[in-house]
Amino acid sequence: MSPSHRTPPLVSVEDGSVRRGTSMLLPPCSATLDAGGALVVTGGNGAGKTTLLTLLCGLSEPTAGTVRIEGRAPDERSRGFRRSVAGMLGLPPLARDLTVEEQLRLVSVSWGAPSSGSTSPHAVAADLLARLQIVQLADRFPHELSSGQAQLVGLALTLARPSRLLVIDEPEQRLDSARRGLVADLLAEMRDEGRGLVVSTHSADIADALATEVLDLDAARAMSAPP
Repeated sequence: MSPSHRTPPLVSVEDGSVRRGTSMLLPPCSATLDAGGALVVTGGNGAGKTTLLTLLCGLSEPTAGTVRIEGRAPDERSRGFRRSVAGMLGLPPLARDLTVEEQLRLVSVSWGAPSSGSTSPHAVAADLLARLQIVQLADRFPHELSSGQAQLVGLALTLARPSRLLVIDEPEQRLDSARRGLVADLLAEMRDEGRGLVVSTHSADIADALATEVLDLDAARAMSAPP
C-alpha cells in the first residue's frame, strides 16, 4: 500500500498543546494509537490529562499542534465522530426518573441497537450490569446510588455506546481496590476485543493492566519548560 493510501492511526497527537493567557494547560505532547491498543496518560494534578482528553473528545481545540481521530480533527457535532468516540469525562448526566437498567437501554436504543438478539438494548444492559457486577443496581434510581456505584453506572453507560475509541478520565475515581481491579480487567477486555483506549489515571494498577503506550505529561511539561 502506498504511503498516500495508508490507513491513518486511530489517534494521532502531534505537538498538541493548550495555552490560556500565560498558563500552559497542556504542554506540547505527541502520541499515536491504533485499534486494539491503550494509551495511558499519566501526570500529577494539573499536568493536563483532562485537557488532553477534552481535545480527543472534540470538546475543545489545541492552541498549537494537531489532534486527529482516524485522520480527522475531532468534531463533536459530527454523528460519525460521535459513533467513533465514546468519552467519560466525569459522571454522565442521568435521568432522575429512570432506573439504571432503563438508562442503559435508552443509550442502546439511541444508538440504533436492534430490537432483538445479542446486541439488543436488553442484552446490552444485562451484559454490562453483569460484567461490572452491578446487577443488584438494575432497578435503582440515580439518587439511590452511592458515589462508587454512580461511577460504575457511568462507566456502563459509556461502554453501552458503539465506539472504536474509548476516552476515559480517571476510571478509578470513587472506587475501592477491588472495584478498580474489576474495571481494569473489563477495560483490558475491551482493548483485546479491538477497541482503542485512551485512559488517564493515577492508579499504577490500572496503568499496568491496560497500557500498550504511556504518555507522561509531567515529563512533557518538564521538557517544555524554559531553561
